[in-house]
Amino acid sequence: MSDETPQTDIPDEWASLGTRLKEIREYLNLSQQHVASATGIPRSAVSDIERGQRKVDSLELRKFSRLYRYPVGYLLGEEAGDDADTGPASALGRALIGLNDDDRAELLRFAEFLRFNARTRRTDRTE
Repeated sequence: MSDETPQTDIPDEWASLGTRLKEIREYLNLSQQHVASATGIPRSAVSDIERGQRKVDSLELRKFSRLYRYPVGYLLGEEAGDDADTGPASALGRALIGLNDDDRAELLRFAEFLRFNARTRRTDRTE
């Protein structure tokens, strides 16, 4: 009897996770050294993880999740279910955490600018 269950390629999963972690870190404009200091994970390990050369244990994954303010499921590339907290509105809500009132007002002005800009582009295309 042969085992026909598809096996995931673990190194590919490590690489995918590493790429996702690096993209988020760079998007947040954080250095590997800052991540290392904030999480207690050595900088060389952060680099190895981002290159898919090292696995991440569950405690390290939780540290990344807290620092980056992304759910662990998102970091792992899991599909969002109906009740998952990974949609754009949730991401925007997470981005508001820790902002002062002036920063929130600025973010609201920017959102209004984007909405107006999108409306203007739609109007321009219909004319």
